[in-house]
Amino acid sequence: MSLVRWGLLGTARINRRLIPAMRASSRSTIVAVASRDLPRAEAHAREWGIPTAIGSYDALLNRDDVDAVYIPLPNSLHVEWTLGAVAAGKHVLCEKPLAISPAGVDLIAAAAARTGVVVEEGFMYRHEPLTAAVAALVRDGAVGAVRTIVSGFTYAQGRANDVRLVPSLGGGALWDVGCYPVSYACLLAGRDHVAATAVARVSESGVDEELTGVLRFPADITASIYAGFRAAHHTWLRVIGTEGSLLVPNPFKPGPTESLVLERLGEQRRIEVQGSELLFARQVEHFAAAVLDGAPSTVPLADSRRTVAACRALLDAAGVGQ
Repeated sequence: MSLVRWGLLGTARINRRLIPAMRASSRSTIVAVASRDLPRAEAHAREWGIPTAIGSYDALLNRDDVDAVYIPLPNSLHVEWTLGAVAAGKHVLCEKPLAISPAGVDLIAAAAARTGVVVEEGFMYRHEPLTAAVAALVRDGAVGAVRTIVSGFTYAQGRANDVRLVPSLGGGALWDVGCYPVSYACLLAGRDHVAATAVARVSESGVDEELTGVLRFPADITASIYAGFRAAHHTWLRVIGTEGSLLVPNPFKPGPTESLVLERLGEQRRIEVQGSELLFARQVEHFAAAVLDGAPSTVPLADSRRTVAACRALLDAAGVGQ
């Protein structure tokens, strides 16, 4: 196999970011798109120049000319269709969150181990040089011993019938955008959380439309997390340690050039990091390398489980059911 032949398991808006990235990859090609509504699949195929439109997810998974699938379905369907794809022998790139319970990740990990396929959660920021730079600075002691991580992601959710507002589909601010700061905190802490506390504002539909939480990790590291649908778009990350702090103004969707601000022992230094001209392109390239070359996944399933477990603990602490 010299190319990863992709099938898109759904027609969600996020496809408009992944399709250009797949087409920019020298090791990927898009074969088909599926929807449970054939006219919708056909319209998506026409819009994006995809060769084949299919009116069934199962039919796409059974195609011999599809090696891997991208899953942008509602959160509650991620485990079901990831497991279905794995059973069909397909590699899977699934949008975050991979699951909405740790048990869901465990099922996927066991199935992937049995079949030998690659399954990875779609946290695009993990593939960017900015994230690697932040992790290296923290690991190398740029701020001393980490004491706390402060991070958040918010935007004004204005669509009344959005799937993000439906509890049965895994909706809510934490699963939609809060999983980004949670996953970053878990990455920098490098260990499972040991305690969680949170408060939430619950929407009329029953999902968290705003959540503020604190995770505690070993070595007395804490992480303050904010996720919301009720404020203007804003993202932030600050790592504070015994000898300084590191500010990351745009941690989750970095542009071609980003700046970090390192304050250490009373001095401030700005660090520029060159990133991707086309966001999501590195994610597709790294996934192709895992499939074609056996390269390690950038987002291992153990990391996905750590993030999902922390998110679930925060929701439980806030009293938000799913």
